[in-house]
Amino acid sequence: MIGPGCPPFLVRLWISERRAGPYPGLAMPILVDPPMWPFRGRLFSHLASDTSIAELHDFAVRAGLHPRSYDGDHYDVPAERYDEVVAAGALPVSNRELLAAVRAAGLRFRKRRGERPVASIPDGLPFLREPHVAEMLTSPFDPPADSTFAAVTFVTDSGDRLLLVGSPKRGGWEAPGGWREPGESAREAAVREVAEETGVRLDAGSLVPFGYERIRFAAPPAHPRLSQTCHVAVFTARVDALGVDGIGPEGQPIVWADAQAVADRCATAPWYPLLDRHLHP
Repeated sequence: MIGPGCPPFLVRLWISERRAGPYPGLAMPILVDPPMWPFRGRLFSHLASDTSIAELHDFAVRAGLHPRSYDGDHYDVPAERYDEVVAAGALPVSNRELLAAVRAAGLRFRKRRGERPVASIPDGLPFLREPHVAEMLTSPFDPPADSTFAAVTFVTDSGDRLLLVGSPKRGGWEAPGGWREPGESAREAAVREVAEETGVRLDAGSLVPFGYERIRFAAPPAHPRLSQTCHVAVFTARVDALGVDGIGPEGQPIVWADAQAVADRCATAPWYPLLDRHLHP
């Protein structure tokens, strides 16, 4: 039986067999490498799956890991909890074996320095209607201009309340945003969408990059304005007054909501992990 203390060659054989196909009845271990990654004076292990992000999240919940220790294709586990996650069923492997397994499973999460993954959701944006993975990242950078098809803005007022728009099509509440028009930059699209949906006027230069949604399609999408990897830019902005609830220019209800009211309205939305990072840095 594969488990803690197995010789390395058996671990490598197990990983190889896992890549080759399913084996009904066999335990499906989560992988953990040694606590060797330094951060702020502590050492951390990486906990990963070679099967799916859903499997990784399920294990993390059972092990009691904090959701914010998720980092795109792994969880960061402090050294003092290494034995605990091994006892919970994680299989010790080397860092190279863990990385190879994640790459072979197609679960490697690409990011730039300064970016922080917050979610990876299979078919997370149902309106796209084609198989995809929606990845959410906080980032100080704008996403690539040529593949950014839409923009969203988290607008707060002087009372730290967030601007939300009622969406009749999706039956919920969301931050103002929408698709770029031909010839627009992502910032110009963001300013236009906020004005059209809410009547709030912003200056494009005042927008601050907060992150983006990266959508990776399983195959080239049918929509002519989408590429196989495309992006939604996410900005933040602030108005120096208290916002007023009402009806926007397009007839949609608008509200200015505090953090708890935002969670009540939006916590089940696929993009909420990004918004939560904005509301609770």
